[in-house]
Amino acid sequence: MAEHTPGERIAEIRKTYSISREDLAERSGVSVDLIARIEDDAHIPDLAPLIKISRGLGVRLGTLLDDHEQLGPVICRAGQAASASRFKTGVPDGADAKPDGHHGMSFNALAADKNGRHMEPFIVTIEADAQQEKSAHEGEEFIYVLEGKLALEYGVDKETLNTGDSVYYDSIVPHRVFSADSAQVKILAVIYTPV
Repeated sequence: MAEHTPGERIAEIRKTYSISREDLAERSGVSVDLIARIEDDAHIPDLAPLIKISRGLGVRLGTLLDDHEQLGPVICRAGQAASASRFKTGVPDGADAKPDGHHGMSFNALAADKNGRHMEPFIVTIEADAQQEKSAHEGEEFIYVLEGKLALEYGVDKETLNTGDSVYYDSIVPHRVFSADSAQVKILAVIYTPV
């Protein structure tokens, strides 16, 4: 089955429910320009707009990320997460991908086929130069650092997490993560958004 970008999913759902970009912008609080960039250019500045758009469409976040769904348990074998890349964020406006194809942050879904899920587990690779604005959205997040040194800005607090450290926080507080020492970081991130 062919993979769809989140922007293609958004456009499909809007068409199905006869929702214009302007209506979706009003419902979600995401600008029409950003919705157009997500749909037309597969641009994802960070995860927060996808969460707001999913709310505006009345669907769960996973609906924008899924290609097909399974009712039973979903197992992601070692090495499969890399082939389940769903989207990339953190690329500054006007910047191109690195020659090796890497962008700022690459989100690889671990349970993309699970039907009706409320958590979104990802392996996230954060490039050394990834740039991302603070974001805030409904829900909670859990992060476990698999490799590297992670910088976390949460409200006015700043923390550094090393390999093996973890953090659990409310996503409604403005937050962002990035490399703490100009080296690539790999994390397990589980995002929960209430229905």
